[in-house]
Amino acid sequence: MARSTFTYVTYIRTTPEKLWTALTDAAFIKQYWFNMDVDSTFKKGAPWKLSSEDGRLFDSGSIVESDPPRRLVIRWQHMIKPELQAEGDSLCTMELEPSDGAVRLSIVHSIERDASKFIEAVSGGWPKIISNLKSLLETGSIAVSEAYPKK
Repeated sequence: MARSTFTYVTYIRTTPEKLWTALTDAAFIKQYWFNMDVDSTFKKGAPWKLSSEDGRLFDSGSIVESDPPRRLVIRWQHMIKPELQAEGDSLCTMELEPSDGAVRLSIVHSIERDASKFIEAVSGGWPKIISNLKSLLETGSIAVSEAYPKK
């Protein structure tokens, strides 16, 4: 049982098929995930990686489960910050469920560690990413232009 967990649920006015494509198409992902490059076939067992435009590997892992357009599970390892990388693999589960003209998207990101700094970090990132995804699918533009606002 995971000891540190972040859960996020939202409803998006779209179809499960369109949302699945938005979650698995590299060109679409780049639009809402702050120009990050995702490389994966999103098939069970496939490698998965998230890199910045300059080629730095931020996260990597593999696809644990892929059931289009219902469920996607990614084994996820952070690669940039040594203290987060040291925490090891996490698991990110995305579930899509039709709901009265919308799709309920739930994301559960968990790790087998108490008081995880990684889960603390993703709890700040996921709301921005999913807000952008929702805005892009519903309006055609993103809501948040920077992952980390300038101070």
